[in-house]
Amino acid sequence: MTAITAINARNQFKGTVKEIIRGPVLSEVDVETAAGIVTSVITTRSIDSLNIKVGDELLTIFKATEVMLAKF
Repeated sequence: MTAITAINARNQFKGTVKEIIRGPVLSEVDVETAAGIVTSVITTRSIDSLNIKVGDELLTIFKATEVMLAKF
């Protein structure tokens, strides 16, 4: 496995996997970061390929092209 030496994404947080909710195709991964809980929906195949488990330390990286807000 190659280590990440540089990345141009500015929005990133280190965190620890707290929960994985597995589905047949997509799964949710909850990562506790200094900014709060980040939930990522990724393919179950990716979880298996990356061997992600509860307790693992991960880097969450955000690349958003749209943020929606609603006022009530």
